[in-house]
Amino acid sequence: MNKVSISAVIICLNEQSNIERCLKSLNWVDEIVVYDSGSTDKTVDIAQQYGARVTCGPWLGFGPTKRKATELAQNAWILSVDADEEIPEDLYLEIRDKLPLLSPETAFKIPRLSFFMGRWIRHGGWFPDCQLRLFNKKYYQWNSEPIHEKVEIISSSHAQFRVDVLKNHFNHYVFKNIEHQINTNNKYSTLQSKKMYEDKKFFSYFHFMTKPYVKFVECYFLKLGFLDGWAGYVIARNAAYSVYLKWVKLKELYDEKQ
Repeated sequence: MNKVSISAVIICLNEQSNIERCLKSLNWVDEIVVYDSGSTDKTVDIAQQYGARVTCGPWLGFGPTKRKATELAQNAWILSVDADEEIPEDLYLEIRDKLPLLSPETAFKIPRLSFFMGRWIRHGGWFPDCQLRLFNKKYYQWNSEPIHEKVEIISSSHAQFRVDVLKNHFNHYVFKNIEHQINTNNKYSTLQSKKMYEDKKFFSYFHFMTKPYVKFVECYFLKLGFLDGWAGYVIARNAAYSVYLKWVKLKELYDEKQ
């Protein structure tokens, strides 16, 4: 069985509280590539201490930045990991055993389990939350979307492309606290509203009034968020608030152009 070399690729900004845990869980890969977009804390120092090859550069949006970081990797097989994520041993063993037997035209989705408010969140749409993170960059690459980026096929000359789902999950330490979640929702809703505006998605009072409520019902009831207790309720309410922010910011963009 031939050994397959893997490059772990991480993009980061001011992640000193997370990146050491992430790097420790990647001590089995052949190379760690870190693309830092201007950290002012100890993120870069910690990455270098763990043997990562660090490149500093501008923030280009999520898709383009991940694409740039992936291009810096020396190996064809890429494991894309965020700084607030961690690869448990069970997942490492599954990747080690499975990868050498498969075609480079196969990409892998990995379930993601998030930790928030002192517990692992298993409902409300947060799990299994499968992410396509393991792929061969000769055939797959991140798209150019500034938000909600995806890994896509970059060659249509082969007919054997497939996506498998691994059994074991990776861990995601998603928010430090409620304030962190609210700040993240504010940031992401701004990016989403700008994308909607650029795509000529028009503001709708009906959607503005209804979609936040629909989101809460979806997360808390339909996707069983109530089974996660108080954390599930907070997640559903903040998801609804994020949708509200997205639509009200879209209206603001249109109002500014009048």
